[in-house]
Amino acid sequence: MKLFLVLTLSAIVATATSVVAGGHEGNPAVKARQAHMNLYQHNLNILGNMARGNVDYDAAAAQAAADNLVALTTLSQAGYWVPGTTNAELGDETRLLPAVFEADSKARQIGGELVEAVAALAAVAGTGSEAVGSALGPVGASCTACHRAYRVSNN
Repeated sequence: MKLFLVLTLSAIVATATSVVAGGHEGNPAVKARQAHMNLYQHNLNILGNMARGNVDYDAAAAQAAADNLVALTTLSQAGYWVPGTTNAELGDETRLLPAVFEADSKARQIGGELVEAVAALAAVAGTGSEAVGSALGPVGASCTACHRAYRVSNN
């Protein structure tokens, strides 16, 4: 499990290094932020598919995905949540709304709620698909709250 976590974190660092070194077009902060969100999505998909019964429950895989989410929520994201990287400045490169940087923004609070929800998920991820399904609710609620307030809608 530790090896999996190390490999995941290494992939994040490699992606961030490539972005900073100019390996991708576009704003490096935006690319790093999007890569981070894609890693959230990947691990949540693993857990969601198990909870819905789309794939067989695998305790080790569920725990690994939940542990990855814990690692993702504890990484410093300061380098890619920076003013000047919203859709107001960068257009279609990002869907981040400028409201995330306003004084009354609840983004940090929602982020804290996500950290707590992910920790609760990790505490039960290895115990069964029902427990995973129940624990995913608060995680999804945190994600949805932030996306509704601070991200351009898909619609």
